[in-house]
Amino acid sequence: MKKLLLYIFIGISFIGFSQKTNSIKTLCFPSKDGLPITADIYNTLNAKDFIVLCHQAGFSRGEYINTAKRLQAMGFSALAIDQRSGNKANNILNETHAEAEHRGLSTTYMDAKQDVEAAIDYAYKLNNNKSIVLVGSSYSASLALLVASTNNKVKAVAAFSPGEYLKGVVLAESIKALQKPCFVTSSKSEIKQTTDLVKLVGKKFVTQYKPNVKGIHGSRALWNSTAGTTEYWKAFSGFLSQIK
Repeated sequence: MKKLLLYIFIGISFIGFSQKTNSIKTLCFPSKDGLPITADIYNTLNAKDFIVLCHQAGFSRGEYINTAKRLQAMGFSALAIDQRSGNKANNILNETHAEAEHRGLSTTYMDAKQDVEAAIDYAYKLNNNKSIVLVGSSYSASLALLVASTNNKVKAVAAFSPGEYLKGVVLAESIKALQKPCFVTSSKSEIKQTTDLVKLVGKKFVTQYKPNVKGIHGSRALWNSTAGTTEYWKAFSGFLSQIK
């Protein structure tokens, strides 16, 4: 209980701070089952929008360390989270996963769904109770599409290399009622599976970027080290600029 109160205190303190200046901070907040979620918040003064960033399998919030800084420079605030299903990226350990392991909790992809949902709730409050943009990578791209299809606190979703990765869920069927702006992309070899995944979603809601180069799996497409990253960024930023 003392630990949870500390997380709440940190969150409240940071909200007050975030209204005054641009900043990058690490903080914690509870998931739906009380597991502490570690996250980096990239706050921007008078932000255009608030973006929640979810990493791919075996990774951590470190997947977005440079991507989030670029989004911040573009005028967005972002929250990059550690989900309980993950490990390490860019030398940043997934602390949520480590704590889940310590507590003996299950860490499947579907177990991480509650972490994504808790991050949406947290970001929504930070954003003055305004809906946010949700971004996912690989398995979390699938979770992002699934959650966004029914969560009114999400106004748009971007999915990097989504697929049928969620046990017990037929994602293509589960998201066919999605009626909000949706950006999907992938590596060149994944274009067909990505196209098939969103084929039942209304075409007016879907923006799909199909790379002409090899590309790469997940949001690493936005890393400077990825060939063709300029075009990925052009497509992604173009999508973000159209969200209202």
